[in-house]
Amino acid sequence: MTLAIMGGKPVRDTFLSYGQQWIDEDDIQIVVNTLKSSFLTQGPMIREFEQSIAKYVGAKHAVAFSNGTAALHGACFAAGISDGDEVITSPITFAASSNCVLYCGGKPVFTDIDQKTYNIDPLKVKEAITERTKAIIPVDFTGQPVDLDSISSIAKEHNLVVIEDAAHSIGASYKGVKIGSQADMTMFSFHPVKHITTAEGGIIVTNSDEYAEKLRLFRSHGIKNTDLLKEEGPWYYEMVALGYNYRMTDINASLGISQLNKLDYFIEKRRSIAARYDNEFSKISGVKTPYQSKDTNSSYHLYMLQLDLDKFKVGRREIFEALRAENIGVHVHYLPVYLHPYYRELGYEKGLCPIAEDWYESALTIPLFPKMSETDVASVIEAISKVVKYYLK
Repeated sequence: MTLAIMGGKPVRDTFLSYGQQWIDEDDIQIVVNTLKSSFLTQGPMIREFEQSIAKYVGAKHAVAFSNGTAALHGACFAAGISDGDEVITSPITFAASSNCVLYCGGKPVFTDIDQKTYNIDPLKVKEAITERTKAIIPVDFTGQPVDLDSISSIAKEHNLVVIEDAAHSIGASYKGVKIGSQADMTMFSFHPVKHITTAEGGIIVTNSDEYAEKLRLFRSHGIKNTDLLKEEGPWYYEMVALGYNYRMTDINASLGISQLNKLDYFIEKRRSIAARYDNEFSKISGVKTPYQSKDTNSSYHLYMLQLDLDKFKVGRREIFEALRAENIGVHVHYLPVYLHPYYRELGYEKGLCPIAEDWYESALTIPLFPKMSETDVASVIEAISKVVKYYLK
């Protein structure tokens, strides 16, 4: 029975989603200017966006893609993932983190998470390495960077490529250094619920000239101009690899340029809301606030509570529905990837990563985005306090 069925006025009159973009007049104007320009795609805004991102994170190259999944696919191509290669990654992530391996004919190998950070456990990674292992795709879950020193050390010892899935963590830092310059390749996503948006879009940053060249080739049909151009004519080009049309448009890139100017402010707002949540929810029995490693400074893409279900009269489903009835848009991130039907058909089985599976059963994502007002934040705190106290044993 939810609180809505029991009657009573919800904490909020309108529904508050767990995430939402923040678009202002500057964003609108730069997109309008692009629409009025000579280039809607393959124009100057792409390069400007790439250079701006590379400068922000301290990387040599940035290669923009149509979305984050395409960017990860490109990274796997650049890393040389092919049939039979194994790539180690986390089960607590969106499916794209491992789907990109399948696209290249490789095999995702899921290893368990750390009980504190919910990120992939480096000790488990080390145990999973075989002679077929080609790369590691660690995921900065919720915006908290992984233990990059440990991951990098393991990768160096076994000659592996590290592709950091930083879809949640642009603007975050590890040991005082912004995410984006420490892995071999790092992917950022610009979906509307992320820190900044290009509507749809993704990017790979890297310090490797070789990887950058392969990424640019891959996103544009595998086509490039060659030295034969002088002999054949200015129209001449050649397809030298099986690439895809994964290009970002100038429309998307122009929005990204404008949004990037506000990124630090957006992250400051996210951290401020998270700090308030930490303070308020640490006083409530039955919920656990997210742990933050001393080596990291999260950019808080998500804020997740852990429910101590032994203390409640009901399960997570009832608590979830009760909060939705209060117009609080709670969510759950994520079902362990290998438990999806498609992966089960590939032979992955329940029990593979027990810590991740236990964690999933009690995880609850609550609203966190920079456009939230003080009233919005207060309503989330009030609703969670109300529901938790009602259902505690």
